[in-house]
Amino acid sequence: MSLPRTIIRYVNAAHVLDHMFMLIFPAAVLGMSQSFGKSYAELIGLSLGGFIAFGACSLPAGWLGDKWDRRHMLLLFFLGIGAAAVFTGLSQSTTMLALGLTLVGVFAAIYHPVGTAMLVAHAQNRGHEIGINGMWGNLGVAFAALLTGFLTAHFGWRAAFILPGALAILVGLGFAWQVRQEAPVQVKHSAPRGKGGQAVSMRLVFGVLALVTLTGGVVFNASTVTYPRLFQVRLHDLLASPESLGVVISLAYAFGAVAQLTMGRLLDRFSLKGPFLLMTLCQAPLLVALAYAQGWSVALCGALFMFVVFGQVTVNDAMVANFVAPQWQARVFALRYFVSFGASAAAIPLIAYVEPRQGLGGLYLLLAVLGVVTFLAALVFPRTAPHAASATG
Repeated sequence: MSLPRTIIRYVNAAHVLDHMFMLIFPAAVLGMSQSFGKSYAELIGLSLGGFIAFGACSLPAGWLGDKWDRRHMLLLFFLGIGAAAVFTGLSQSTTMLALGLTLVGVFAAIYHPVGTAMLVAHAQNRGHEIGINGMWGNLGVAFAALLTGFLTAHFGWRAAFILPGALAILVGLGFAWQVRQEAPVQVKHSAPRGKGGQAVSMRLVFGVLALVTLTGGVVFNASTVTYPRLFQVRLHDLLASPESLGVVISLAYAFGAVAQLTMGRLLDRFSLKGPFLLMTLCQAPLLVALAYAQGWSVALCGALFMFVVFGQVTVNDAMVANFVAPQWQARVFALRYFVSFGASAAAIPLIAYVEPRQGLGGLYLLLAVLGVVTFLAALVFPRTAPHAASATG
């Protein structure tokens, strides 16, 4: 296997682990009340530090990736997040638990600015590879619910952190052995043009990207964090065990993988704007539906919403890959994820405040308003020429 393909495989594996570790706690927390004597709202608030670190630490991670060495940074990701998860699983107090979750967020922050830049540097067909990479990240979200449900049911919530942590460390050792150095493929970058050949306003492009990153970060995190609770409440009479609940939630998350594969192919062939408009148009109606849905309709609406929200993530990554020169990509990816995950951290106090007062229905109606704002931003995004998303020179 060639070195670029080996690197891409490890980057994809890192994406699985990154999203999986950030969402183990929202699934495990359903079985942790007795261990710590706290309510759901009180416990979910302990993850705030992790989500803040997930965003804030992406900036220094991206800078170090460009200035120091991306290979060393990705190795630090594997070993660090694994050790942090083990520490979290051994927590004996809420203080230790909060610290462990924060450390998970610190190391998880490395992946997106560093791993995505590595992926773009070694990919031959950017849109296709971004779509596949996004699919693996989506499966990490799905594995979080599925694996956590299984491990919690059979071995307790601590195993849901400790065993995946050990796995991440083993993957890191494999990466250190197989990837001794990284020599990025040199790709000539040319600025995308508008549909009629005119220059694209970079201020408009990055203004739209910044706005949808803010709104999308809150919507994405609030929905993925509360899905286990939403499905538990709305499907209570149909799903009695943590395992069956985890399977249904995982299937809803995994449906987003279809969107990312589809988006990856579309972005190699068409303007960014079409898929962008389609994904954002559907968000607000589906969030309103989730606010009121009961029974199995929750699973259906939840799967459809994961399709559009993960599809938008793929579009956002393609914007950076398309409009930013390679030598700046790690830093721009870092800035994008700093904004995205910084905004997503706001979802945690939002959940803790709204859920006890208005329930999850009220929370999803608030998210629907943000979905409308995201769609309005997509409307003013410039229409680039076909094949722009995969421009390689």
